[in-house]
Amino acid sequence: MKSSESWLQTASLEEIKRGYMEEGPAFICVCCGYRTEAGIIYPEEGVLYEAARYMRVHIEKVHGSVFEYLLELDKSVTGLSDVQRGLLAQFYEGKKDAEVQKTLGIGSASTIRNHRFVLKEKERQAKIFLALMELLKSKDTKAPAEWVSPVTRHGHTIHRDSFDITEQDREKVLKKYFPEGTGGPLTTFHMQQKHKYIVLTEIAKRFETERQYSEKQVNELLKEVHDDYVEIRRYLIDYGLLEREPDGSQYWLGSRADQQSAEVGKQERKEKGEQEKMNRRKELQEQAKEVKTEAGVYQIRNERNGKVYIDSTLNLKTINGQRFMLQMGSHLNRRLQAEWNEYGENAFVIEVLETLKQDDNPYYDPKDALAKCLNRWFEQLEPYGDQGYHGDKKESFPL
Repeated sequence: MKSSESWLQTASLEEIKRGYMEEGPAFICVCCGYRTEAGIIYPEEGVLYEAARYMRVHIEKVHGSVFEYLLELDKSVTGLSDVQRGLLAQFYEGKKDAEVQKTLGIGSASTIRNHRFVLKEKERQAKIFLALMELLKSKDTKAPAEWVSPVTRHGHTIHRDSFDITEQDREKVLKKYFPEGTGGPLTTFHMQQKHKYIVLTEIAKRFETERQYSEKQVNELLKEVHDDYVEIRRYLIDYGLLEREPDGSQYWLGSRADQQSAEVGKQERKEKGEQEKMNRRKELQEQAKEVKTEAGVYQIRNERNGKVYIDSTLNLKTINGQRFMLQMGSHLNRRLQAEWNEYGENAFVIEVLETLKQDDNPYYDPKDALAKCLNRWFEQLEPYGDQGYHGDKKESFPL
């Protein structure tokens, strides 16, 4: 039996978008491997569906949508960061950049636009990569015939660490599949592997430690969870949550079940620490908002030859960014950058020439006032030719 990841990886792009594959008379969900067959009528809430239509009902009922299912896959599968996943979810809901920024609390609307550009670039790169891999298939005779999922059932090569499960993930999944509480029945066992692992570790808690069970006792206990108790029993064994004698005469709680309890506690402590860091970061951000910014004019002066570069900013706290650009060799003023490279960082000082005074006049324009202030300093210092890094007197802005 293939895992859900195997169905997903063997499906074509169009089949993934649609959510199911066709194999003869069967329709197979690429998310979980659930099957429907042509010629069979499937009832659902008083409505009868033919196989293909019912598959779409299944996807909507179990997975929400193919988009939601794919977005919930581990980052090792999608290659998406948590920020990118959050952005895609917002874009899928049709939200505008300003709404996305407000919801996620990151950057500004222009930052969101930049993220859109990065995602489009990622899409273009993916197309080229897919084309390269398709062309490679005809030449690379040593390539494996099929992608092998790191989570296999009967091969016992389950890499649990790749799931990257948070306590929020656990709560969300358990609430979805145990609507009556974790002591109640399971709604379905058709779900992605990460969700299976979360659900199975919860089911394992129903077994007592240091007690042995017969197969009949295991089955009776699992029947209270779901009708597909045999499949659940097999998964519990494959995940190491249950162990058994080779002949199946005795079952007992596996060592991994105890490890999982320890891991949950460790994860909770980790998330508590991260939450405290996040709260502290928000506190510092709020403090930073309360500090008033000052606009003004500054200069970068070469102490060896006296030449200066002059510019203005609405926030004088940002002038250290000029030093950073010079250190990186990316300053926009080519003359200044060249002498910085020649004389070295210690030959230069960055100084505030004038701080713009606050004005409560409702018609006051700080940008206009700053521009006039900058022009006064250009007229006073004349930072051109041998005296500075600006082109000529006609220019009142840095080159």
